[in-house]
Amino acid sequence: MSQTSSPRRRFIKGAATGAVGAGAAAFPMVSTAQTTTFRFQSTWPAKDIFHEFAQDFAKKINDMAGNRLKVEVLPAGAVVPAFQLLDAVAKGTLDGGHGVVAYWYGKNQAVALWGSGPAFGMDANMVLAWHNYGGGKELLTEIYQSLNLDVVSMLYGPMPTQPLGWFKKPVARVEDLKGLKFRTVGLAVDVFTEMGLAVNPLPGGEIVPALDRGLLDAAEFNNASSDRVLGFPDVAKNCMLQSFHQCSEQFEVLFNKTKYNALPQDLKAVIDYAVQAASADMSWKAAHRYSTDYLEMQAKQGVKFFKTPDTILRAQLAAWDKVTQKKAAENAMFKKVMDSMRAFSQRTGRWKNDTEIDFRMAWNHYYGQRAGGGNAKKT
Repeated sequence: MSQTSSPRRRFIKGAATGAVGAGAAAFPMVSTAQTTTFRFQSTWPAKDIFHEFAQDFAKKINDMAGNRLKVEVLPAGAVVPAFQLLDAVAKGTLDGGHGVVAYWYGKNQAVALWGSGPAFGMDANMVLAWHNYGGGKELLTEIYQSLNLDVVSMLYGPMPTQPLGWFKKPVARVEDLKGLKFRTVGLAVDVFTEMGLAVNPLPGGEIVPALDRGLLDAAEFNNASSDRVLGFPDVAKNCMLQSFHQCSEQFEVLFNKTKYNALPQDLKAVIDYAVQAASADMSWKAAHRYSTDYLEMQAKQGVKFFKTPDTILRAQLAAWDKVTQKKAAENAMFKKVMDSMRAFSQRTGRWKNDTEIDFRMAWNHYYGQRAGGGNAKKT
């Protein structure tokens, strides 16, 4: 009896096991993993395209991470003022933030080298190349660590060259700038001060009201879309295009280091690839939106755009050299960052300048604009 029943019992047991397996396949286990939420704040007003870029970045993380990680982005001022974002993230008041490195100029002036000045001839994308492959990332980490800031920093989103700014009337000579009450940030504060302007580094949301009340004579922010939605065309009708003061800037995404380090490696990878994807997407969206607003401000709001005269651009370079040489002598880290940028730019700049074609020639060929191309007038 026992010899004949043993195979039967084994069969019944195997059948029961198979039934359980089939049931598991029919009714899969539902993940009960808790969602980790990161509360972010940007340094931009809710209506600004920069805040939209911050939301675009967060959406990429949220879409890729499923229900395991969620980034929520608040506008500037929701928790702390824009210029207090870095401290808020470091202390854990916020889990992360979206801004620009130049805003932390008051912590160590070397950080402004990531967003201010001519960057030894590198455009914004080349500065990001230096940051990621030429030692910039390690230098920025070293600066934050020296300041006891518990943050993880990631840079992305190469910005197009920013205008010289918005003026009540066009400027044709360096002398036209002297004495003007002007808004800018970062090392551009020192450059324009050296050029004889009275500079006030106001946050983005405060610029147009200050222009409207006469507290500023002129100001710059960033781009056609941001400038338009902030209301610059309502208080000034002349915009001077092209400038070396901020021609190579990029965005910064900040994470509280303790909260970031607690994430599993695969979610850290999601964040890393979201940064890279957002960098490309931001560039494409900017080309579309900035060009649209640039043309509409001319057609619908009566804005006149002028090319900044070369004499002013050369004066910027001269002022930049004077300012940075002084700061490099006073600040060892400032010199260290400059030396690293210079070494990278000399090599990559030669390659870039030797190999890239002049696309303006082709654009003029097809659209037959006046000498110099485009709609920006010469003063």
